[in-house]
Amino acid sequence: MSARAAREQEQAQELIARLAKLHPKKIDLSLGRLERLLAKLGNPERNIPPVFHVAGTNGKGSTVAFLRGMLEAAGLGVHVYTSPNLVSFNERIRIARNGGGSIVSDAELADALSICEQANDGESITFFEITTAAAFLIFSRNPADVLLLEVGLGGRLDATNVIEKAAVTVITPVSIDHTEFLGMTIEEIAHEKAGILKQGVPAVVARQDPRALKVLERQAARVGTKLAVSGEQWSAHEEGGRLVYSDESGLLDLPHPRLIGRHQIENAGTAIAAVRFNRTFSVPQAAIEAGMTAVEWPARMQHLSTGRLQALLPDGAELWLDGGHNVAGGMAVAASLAELEERVPRPLVMIVGMLGTKDTDGFLACFSGLARHVFAVPVPAEIARTPQEVAAAAHEVGLSADPTASVEDALGRVAALKLETPPRVLITGSLYLAGAVLAANGTPPR
Repeated sequence: MSARAAREQEQAQELIARLAKLHPKKIDLSLGRLERLLAKLGNPERNIPPVFHVAGTNGKGSTVAFLRGMLEAAGLGVHVYTSPNLVSFNERIRIARNGGGSIVSDAELADALSICEQANDGESITFFEITTAAAFLIFSRNPADVLLLEVGLGGRLDATNVIEKAAVTVITPVSIDHTEFLGMTIEEIAHEKAGILKQGVPAVVARQDPRALKVLERQAARVGTKLAVSGEQWSAHEEGGRLVYSDESGLLDLPHPRLIGRHQIENAGTAIAAVRFNRTFSVPQAAIEAGMTAVEWPARMQHLSTGRLQALLPDGAELWLDGGHNVAGGMAVAASLAELEERVPRPLVMIVGMLGTKDTDGFLACFSGLARHVFAVPVPAEIARTPQEVAAAAHEVGLSADPTASVEDALGRVAALKLETPPRVLITGSLYLAGAVLAANGTPPR
């Protein structure tokens, strides 16, 4: 890294650290503070490309990744806004460039954050709100054909919901998570997600719990829009090692998605439906096919075949990483592992770290009968469970478990398990943990 690049990175990181202190609450769902700041900035959110707005509990990031793969394959310039980041904050903002896209540079990020900080003038505002304002400012300055905008939390009062219109709204599966902010029931959470639905804007909905779907249908009727629902107006399933998608416009026989896991069939189908039901872009089948195999999304059943951490395992062992952290995510990861086990049997060892706000027992119960042993590790976050707490939760659901001091320590102890064949090792339980693993392994997102 050059001296100039190092200075730009340091400036960006200093700004990010300072902005994180502007509001006492990390999460405080509201639109008023951000609307005030955007007005001072000249409302950059009104000068952005057509938006694909994506909400949901699980599958948002994967669906956005599939969308990006298809739209870029169609030759469109694609901006992307996602959260949280894994290693570097810059990952949240991806800018369309000639021949593809790239993560925002430190210099451009620092400039936008500085402008937002000055315009905010010390007023109370959450970190996500002010960084979302910076993202809108960056997107408004760079030409593109489409913006893939992932909701941060909920939908109704999420900072991304300041946009007035969208090309299409998308709601991925809704399940129980973030109950302290969104509500204790699936109906309450679905109500928050439904807040992104807008009059006359096509809305694509992934397969849902019937209770959540009823809420989404009521809100769609209230605002005046039609839903395209998985299993009703469109469907996607695996057949003969391929993805078969169908809707009112016909049937597509596509390559199997590159992302691993049966749940990725539904995520890919949701993205295809968004492409086909929106009325702003027409995407050829060749681009949809290319998107299935070009897709990349780190820390979602990611096979770490190289790197410093992988080298700590016994010869022949596999290392996998997934940021799943709630019960629905645990069920999806467990199903993926069962699928891998059917194809290539290996003993499963898990390395798990979790936040204190998550249903640790429920998450770990998904792996009962699959995992031979669990190593519990700390997570680099303020409200993480201790390894001892995670190990105790594993014992409660019938799993063999030990607390360990670090991921490296856990990897070093795998050989002592004396398993009959080299194991499949999965690191999971937290996106914070996943980010630390990618950094330690020397394989950060690109």
